[in-house]
Amino acid sequence: MQIQPTVSQEFIAHAIYQMRLNLPRIEKCFAQLTEEEVWKRPNPESNSIGNLIVHLSGNIRQWIVSSIGGAKDIRQRNEEFEMQEGLSQKELYDLLASTIQSAIESIQNLTEKDLLKKQSVQGYHYSALGNILHVVEHLSYHIGQIAYWTKVLKGQDLGFYADNDSLNATNEI
Repeated sequence: MQIQPTVSQEFIAHAIYQMRLNLPRIEKCFAQLTEEEVWKRPNPESNSIGNLIVHLSGNIRQWIVSSIGGAKDIRQRNEEFEMQEGLSQKELYDLLASTIQSAIESIQNLTEKDLLKKQSVQGYHYSALGNILHVVEHLSYHIGQIAYWTKVLKGQDLGFYADNDSLNATNEI
């Protein structure tokens, strides 16, 4: 007999899946970009890919690793956007990958009670469930920006879905 996961387990599993899904996308972008392009800003009012990676790492660490996992909150948000160089593509990737791994370790064994516990982050008061949802959405949002900026710089498709033949399938009810 197969045991069905609880809603909490399903939510956590899917959040982890979505966070992990974005790392190969960063790898595909970095494979096409030079170190200089990673820190290039589209204009003075926009962020570079490097800024976005540092920002995502800070956000994930604050919203999950600190608030849910109990690590000290050391985030310096303004500094994430002030950087204009300093980390290589490998260092940026490793930073994001290790932060995502820390987030996964912070949430993978949460109970329903844990998920409903209120957290206070940046003046917002959400449950751990809300914090996880925020991180998954925020991560996807900025990965989309990184993919778009890579496409603008390189003028080519990134092939995120090249191996997926089922994208045109219709839903079966």
